[in-house]
Amino acid sequence: MHGRVKIKSTAQQEEEKRKEREKKLKIYVAARDACFSKRREGVWDDEALQLTQQLLSSNPDFATLWNYRREILLHLETVREEDELQKIYEAELSFLESCLKMNPKSYGSWHHRGWVSARLPRPDWARELSLCDRCLSLDDRNFHCWDYRRMVVKMSGVPVDQELQFTDRLIGSNFSNYSSWHYRSTLLPLLHPESPEPPSPCRQPPQSSPPPSPQTHSHRVCEEQLLKEYELVQNAFFTDPNDQSAWFYYRWLLGRAEREEMISCVYVSREEERVVVAFSRPVNAQSVGLMLVLDGQPQRVEWRSVHPHFKHSPVWICDLPPGTISDITNEHNLTVHWTEKHTHRDCALYTGRNESWCRDSATDQELFRSELSVEKTSVLQSELQSCNQLQELEPLNKWCLLTIILLMRALDPLGYEKETLAHFQTLKEVDSMRSAYYSDLCSKFMIENTILKMEYAEVRVFSISDKKLTTLCHLDQLLLVTHINLSSNLLQRLPPQFAMLQCLEVLEADNNCIENLEGLYHLPKLEEVYLKNNKISKLADLQPLVSCPKLKHLDLRGNPITETTNIQSELAELLPSVTDLLL
Repeated sequence: MHGRVKIKSTAQQEEEKRKEREKKLKIYVAARDACFSKRREGVWDDEALQLTQQLLSSNPDFATLWNYRREILLHLETVREEDELQKIYEAELSFLESCLKMNPKSYGSWHHRGWVSARLPRPDWARELSLCDRCLSLDDRNFHCWDYRRMVVKMSGVPVDQELQFTDRLIGSNFSNYSSWHYRSTLLPLLHPESPEPPSPCRQPPQSSPPPSPQTHSHRVCEEQLLKEYELVQNAFFTDPNDQSAWFYYRWLLGRAEREEMISCVYVSREEERVVVAFSRPVNAQSVGLMLVLDGQPQRVEWRSVHPHFKHSPVWICDLPPGTISDITNEHNLTVHWTEKHTHRDCALYTGRNESWCRDSATDQELFRSELSVEKTSVLQSELQSCNQLQELEPLNKWCLLTIILLMRALDPLGYEKETLAHFQTLKEVDSMRSAYYSDLCSKFMIENTILKMEYAEVRVFSISDKKLTTLCHLDQLLLVTHINLSSNLLQRLPPQFAMLQCLEVLEADNNCIENLEGLYHLPKLEEVYLKNNKISKLADLQPLVSCPKLKHLDLRGNPITETTNIQSELAELLPSVTDLLL
């Protein structure tokens, strides 16, 4: 038996490991308690620095200890010379490297490194960039390192073109590096910004408005560079059609600049003595400096959103004092000033007219698509052709199908409507887990197309029945609509945004799955509501209709609510203004 190694039983090994863990835990807890005690007593000495280092070396995500360590370093700044502080902070950076080796994605370590680098008397930014390069070579998706690198680049003033070359290198070695694509999208608008278009005369800011900041840019890329990017990203998704990184970047390239912030519509009603204002984005009119001037006189009015749920809304309402504009023989001129943005919108209410408005159409605002130059149209047609070729090779590639849809909408949303619907149907089949998303996106595009058709026809009727709609959007663009037909779709609710339809008189929404009427709130002109064959089951579901003062006709046939006893009398009590009730 001599010379043979004794093999310990599993039970013995587990017991020894347990004792070792307990021993380490006692040391750790003792050191932790000592740190907490020193912090309570306001002790910021070298011993405390050593204790925190000992603990953080084994657990770099102990946020309280990093906080205590910063307190110690801040104290040392008050009692040490600059050269000595330089050595202390350099040692801190070396210690942090050891922490990052243990956990390269430690929140605490990266945050503390950023704090130290910002306070270092003589920072070595080249060293920090080199560290980032090493970390990203090990894991090019370490978003902590990407965040830190952006901070280093900003602090050290690395040229934008140099950083763009850095993304070239990373993307060239790995097309699937989403972080590099994203970083590239932040650099290109800085290096190759799109030339801003001169403002139109009607929206010229007043002479007293401040000049734009030199750092202001459109967040879009100039056309020349955009064409080069199309070629780069095309190489990527033809190399690996199923990798999502390049496809996401491609969607960004196809995107548009943010809409101009402006007042898009002013509507005035003589009968209600009400002014409605629509903005290009949701705002809080009570805090953005909105002023109403009537016939040259500023008015003291109270602005309210269309629904109590909205603190920020694209549509706001105010009531004028009784008798202000009610006389139909008088003419009035209104101006709404948005002082925060140095812009305004005028509206004239002429003699003999009960209502008036001044607005930009969805086409004027380039709400759904931008006007394309001849060259860009040619390029996008070429891109569409390339994607169609790829789709023939990869008929079930969802990224390719979705991109084809986006290209078609950028080129001609109405002309490609039939093809778009067919591609959405294919998408739902090949990516069934996201069919609800595709249904909502398809609904959005169908609503956009219907708005364009309505505006081209110059009517105030919005009809989109039997289109399998699952959601409603762009309702702020329907402010002037008087008649809306949503029948035979798949809608489950009329959302609060529906209250933006301040001119609505007739609502048809038969044969849906509607359970919630929350959006039918305080619609001042609503007279007729058709809700046959929906899923309204309780009287409480009809409560929003109480606030519609002109409601006369209500059709609820085919709803589960009809099973309630005494429904006729209960509804008559709830909605006394309704004279034509069908159950």
